[in-house]
Amino acid sequence: MTSVSSKLPTDDVSLLVVIIDTNPLFWTTLNSNFGFSEFLSHVLSFLNSILLLNQLNQVVVIATGISWCDYVYDSSTCVSKRAETLLDKLEEFVEKDESLSTEDSADGVAPSLLSGSLSMALCYIQRVFRSGSLHPQPRILCLHGSPDGPGQYVSVMNAIFSAQRSMVPIDSCVIGAQHSAFLQQASYITGGVYMKPEHFDGLFQYLSTVFATDLHSRSFLQLPKPVGVDFRASCFCHKNTINTGYICSVCLSIFCKHQKKCSTCGSIFGQAQLQDSSTPDKKRKTPSQ
Repeated sequence: MTSVSSKLPTDDVSLLVVIIDTNPLFWTTLNSNFGFSEFLSHVLSFLNSILLLNQLNQVVVIATGISWCDYVYDSSTCVSKRAETLLDKLEEFVEKDESLSTEDSADGVAPSLLSGSLSMALCYIQRVFRSGSLHPQPRILCLHGSPDGPGQYVSVMNAIFSAQRSMVPIDSCVIGAQHSAFLQQASYITGGVYMKPEHFDGLFQYLSTVFATDLHSRSFLQLPKPVGVDFRASCFCHKNTINTGYICSVCLSIFCKHQKKCSTCGSIFGQAQLQDSSTPDKKRKTPSQ
């Protein structure tokens, strides 16, 4: 019998990078009996099922908070591959995030650092790509519930286009009451799956039937398709989602109202840029001899 270490990755071997939203302000305001502990029980069952589907499957978990994000589990470095080992690290992460956070819940739910966690996921995947030609097929799964942070629009879109260029699908499972425009665009652009479960009690069923499928098997299955993707952008001046706006032709910054000067790159709008080189040189007078 061939040992696991001597096997070569095939098209059904997966590297699943899971981004878990641990925002305490979101979980405390969720109008449901489905709390964070119940959510983690469904997620742990799902992660263990991924590791059981194929001995070569790899799972990486990134926790996303209000103030920071960090790797909390990597099946390739753990002695025991069982995902229960990440519970202690998640608890430590949440405690540190709460101590670092200065947001007040009275002002509404603060957004989580989705842009940072996506960047960390892509950095990990790039290291896998550079490790050799034989590697598992990577994909990202965002288990997100917090509202979108308009201030993260540029960094999130950069991460989405980077994932598209690397052919890394971004799957999205939205737990909150509202849809996420960021994740709708992420899944649509990268060819991933976007879903907002109607019943949280059946979260494990949604995860196991939709998001557990490897990239090779997805070509044979009828997975949920995006409907009504919100492609609206956020303005750089007030961080609001807008339908129409003004775009800087130099740095592509977006504004909801006309500005005299770009706050990002400093370009002046509506005025010609005069350069000294465009003016004709004056003839120098030569001294009379």
